Amino acid sequence: MKQDIRKLALTELMAYVIEVGDKAFRGKQIWQWLWEKSAHSFEEMSNLSLALRVQLTKDFEFRPITIHTHQKSNDGTIKLAFSLYDQELIEGVLIPADDRMTACVSSQVGCSLTCKFCATGYMDRKRNLDPAEIYDQVVAIDQQAQAHFKTPLTNIVFMGMGEPLLNYKNVIQGIERITAPDGLNISPKRITVSTAGIAKMINKLADDRVKFNLALSLHAANDTKRNQIMPINETNTLEVLKEALIYFYQKTKNQITFEYIVFNNFNDSLEDAQELWQFSKNIPVKINIIEYNPIAEANYQNTEEDKLERFATFLRSKKLIVNVRRSRGKDIDAACGQLANKL
Repeated sequence: MKQDIRKLALTELMAYVIEVGDKAFRGKQIWQWLWEKSAHSFEEMSNLSLALRVQLTKDFEFRPITIHTHQKSNDGTIKLAFSLYDQELIEGVLIPADDRMTACVSSQVGCSLTCKFCATGYMDRKRNLDPAEIYDQVVAIDQQAQAHFKTPLTNIVFMGMGEPLLNYKNVIQGIERITAPDGLNISPKRITVSTAGIAKMINKLADDRVKFNLALSLHAANDTKRNQIMPINETNTLEVLKEALIYFYQKTKNQITFEYIVFNNFNDSLEDAQELWQFSKNIPVKINIIEYNPIAEANYQNTEEDKLERFATFLRSKKLIVNVRRSRGKDIDAACGQLANKL
């Protein structure tokens, strides 16, 4: 099998073109085609000689993602199933709104964390995505935004399939290509990485001084309840997570968001809101209260509207920033927690 051209660093590309008898700056031109212009073939690289393009074709290949299926929700949300070079499938979502155009991207094929309320958690984790596959999702979803809404992407959230911090190196490299001036040049402040709570890797994010935003899928500020719905909490308890989040904020001063799905008669009482408030005292945070989107594999239900309102009102009375996120794309299984390759 030929080598994937996009696995090479710029220095490796420059060394390669010298080795085949061309000038080093050609490596920079190839790099520009790969990461600024998002080329998926050597034929597109029109400022390279025919001889160099033929040589590249002999030595390398592209492994681009391709759109397998395309669904559009009644509310404008677009879900894309992407086929990978090894025939695995992942999903990404375009979420249009009046003030933003958001791409929700995946980081793994499947997931290993088995969160009880999430459809992806009932899938096996097949493999990690590589940086180019992460980058390609953003390019493809941006093309959908431009085609359907005449507007480019404004935001990117790593809230699709998989746990980003269990694919740390590739996610960081993918974000580097998305944010780099010689890449897509999207501001890291427009990117949010969501984690179920891998404390060791949150500490690593802090040490690496990342510029993007961090979101914690919290869903309960009580270890007993969180253990029931998120087995990862058994080894990454709330106390351990609290220390990691404090460390992250001290090192980066980056915004942290708590994501909190309100399940009926499980985590939607005023006592639950009080526990969330106490946990939120540790660092400056904003809280996204998220409607639950039922899945066939689980028996959880979304809370009732009056309880949701009471929950949010209590938190706001404690001077917390609270947003209630309404479901988007539920009719095409594109909403939060529903991605499971249902094509």
